[in-house]
Amino acid sequence: MSLWRSLLFFGVAGALAALMHIYLYRRLVRDTTTAARVRKIAIAVTVTMAIVFPVQRFALRAIPRSWGVALSTVTWFWMGFATYLFLWLVAFDSAKALRALYLRLSPAAKPPEPVSPERRLFLSRALAGGALMSSSALAGYGFWRAFEPAELTEMPIRLSRLPKALDGLTIVQLTDLHISHIIRRPFIEELVRRTNALKPDLVAITGDLVDGNVDQLAEAVAPLRNLKSRYGTFFVTGNHDYYWGDVQWASALSRMDFQVLRNRLVRIGDAGASLDLVGVDDWGARNLRRRGGYDLERAIVGRTPDRAAVLLAHEPANFETAVASGMDLQLSGHTHGGQLFPMTALVGMRWRYNRGLYTHGDGQLYVSRGIGFWGPPLRVGSNPEIVKVILLA
Repeated sequence: MSLWRSLLFFGVAGALAALMHIYLYRRLVRDTTTAARVRKIAIAVTVTMAIVFPVQRFALRAIPRSWGVALSTVTWFWMGFATYLFLWLVAFDSAKALRALYLRLSPAAKPPEPVSPERRLFLSRALAGGALMSSSALAGYGFWRAFEPAELTEMPIRLSRLPKALDGLTIVQLTDLHISHIIRRPFIEELVRRTNALKPDLVAITGDLVDGNVDQLAEAVAPLRNLKSRYGTFFVTGNHDYYWGDVQWASALSRMDFQVLRNRLVRIGDAGASLDLVGVDDWGARNLRRRGGYDLERAIVGRTPDRAAVLLAHEPANFETAVASGMDLQLSGHTHGGQLFPMTALVGMRWRYNRGLYTHGDGQLYVSRGIGFWGPPLRVGSNPEIVKVILLA
């Protein structure tokens, strides 16, 4: 991501975070206590958290890694927790506003009696306490779920053009690991152990592997070198891999014996029976042809049309065109299945294909919920998953 795009993104995010924190201060502190000392401490904490959020990315480049882990974890967890606080309080305030509107407009309703200051303070504290408890429960569960081992999804998929000799071939899809200052080496080591236990024929990593540059994350990524499969590990870029240096990461992964598929295909199998494994760069970078970018036409140049083909593409985009181009199966990620409520309910507004299995004509698409997370270290309503695809002839 360019400096100007980073500044714009974090500037807008910072402004929204500031407005949210002002609202939280008013509802949780100003409306519930008159103690001057408590208010001053709350103002200091509110201002600090509102400022730290937009500047943390730049701060991480200048502080020791151990500090960066703590800063990232605390900042992003707070943003997730604060978002749930905000939503609960907005829901309470909306219900109160609707009730007041009903009482004002309904001819049968009695005029509301004036509320005493004592009762108003009691109600404010009760609502604030309810929001704090509800948000703590959701955020606590989401934090636990984010770091617990991913669920295993076994997905048998029949390909009409798959050679009989490859019936039962298994692909383990790992996507959206988002290795970062928060998701660290022990998390990856456990993932490698669980993946190897599945005895895959090949491993496909479908983008958004990292949230950091090679120098920062080489040690955390290193355990992926130990992935074991019959045909090897294959990687395609995601949008976050572009943000942090797609060329540098492609080179680093190649040195780890990954096959990096940047708009090209490889044959899986032998002379007697094989299929085409096609990999494309991230859809979001499709206009960045000098740096790569999604180019399915280039990837399938010279391909024999009657062969079975599996497409690795980070974003669940261009699916219908991929089917028309001869792709039998597309494996994607990117959406995280929404990652956390309420985004789990809204993700379908942005992505028609947002999680699970879809079909179009003779083609199929599986969109994984992914393994890691971006932003708040929370998973609520969209559990992380490892996908084991079993190809059937």
